[in-house]
Amino acid sequence: MKSFAMNRRTALALAAAPLLAGVAGGAQAQGAWPDKMIKLVVPFPAGGPTDTASRIVGQKLAERLKQPVVVDNRPGASGSIAAAQVAKSPADGYTLMMLATPTLLAPHLYRKTGYDTVKDFAPVATVYDLPIVIVVNPKLLPDVTDLKGLIAHAKAQKTPLNYTSSGAGSFGHLSMELLKQMGDFDMQHVPYKGGVPAITDTIGGQVPIMYADLVAALPHIQAGKLRAIAVGSPQRVVMLPEVKTIAEQGIKGYDAVSWGGLLAPRGTPKAVVDRIAAEVKQILADKEIQDKLLGVGAIAHFQDPAQMGQRIQNDYGRWGQIIRDKGIAPE
Repeated sequence: MKSFAMNRRTALALAAAPLLAGVAGGAQAQGAWPDKMIKLVVPFPAGGPTDTASRIVGQKLAERLKQPVVVDNRPGASGSIAAAQVAKSPADGYTLMMLATPTLLAPHLYRKTGYDTVKDFAPVATVYDLPIVIVVNPKLLPDVTDLKGLIAHAKAQKTPLNYTSSGAGSFGHLSMELLKQMGDFDMQHVPYKGGVPAITDTIGGQVPIMYADLVAALPHIQAGKLRAIAVGSPQRVVMLPEVKTIAEQGIKGYDAVSWGGLLAPRGTPKAVVDRIAAEVKQILADKEIQDKLLGVGAIAHFQDPAQMGQRIQNDYGRWGQIIRDKGIAPE
């Protein structure tokens, strides 16, 4: 199977270079938007999928708008530090943020985030989906090859079977709790501080099961160190086309997808929002851009401002309910 790991040189170039494409060409009429630099805030460190996707799309956006688009990384507290700052920024179209699922849900997990995910922003456009996948250690669970087998194995245990994720309150954690609820079975969450140590210990046999970001798990699946048994998205994913969805395997209506999209401060002019959305739609229709996003484990997925706004409300509500029902809190 083709590997989707990014070329190291390409990744470094994307992370290092400000997105200044288009500065030299086509000055806009005085006072027309855009007539100066646009700042794209990324609430996570450089080098991850959210950051790299922001740089891929931001570079093309700069070319199309003929103004620089500069990425500003402001990590911390699941992105809530950056989101609080963006919410208070001028609503003039020159500050955008790449929302990701952890930042969307942070107000449910942290007491004081300084922003309301639903009320304080203007949705612009979704950009990508980041699929998640249930993986097992094939040496510890040699007979578990699909979701039915996992649930049967979990139900047969006298004490709850352990599983892990990238952390307490992570999307993998929430997604497994939803699956347990819908599938009527139990497992015990063993939280780790980050996806890398969680995957390392799943491969090492300390924990037999993980609900993981596909981008992190894929190389180990391809190497045979982990076995993928189900993906959380409603449709199969191109990176693992032979792996069935959870809904296909009997849990009807199950849908768990981490995603990212552009936000602007509330009050940003509708004409500006619609212009950016139209440009993003064209960018994501480009096969070259789709392939670049696949290189970091992301699937291009455009939704317009209204669709993105509905998605924010739906995800904020349903995952918030899981957090409250299960008493989930970050460590």
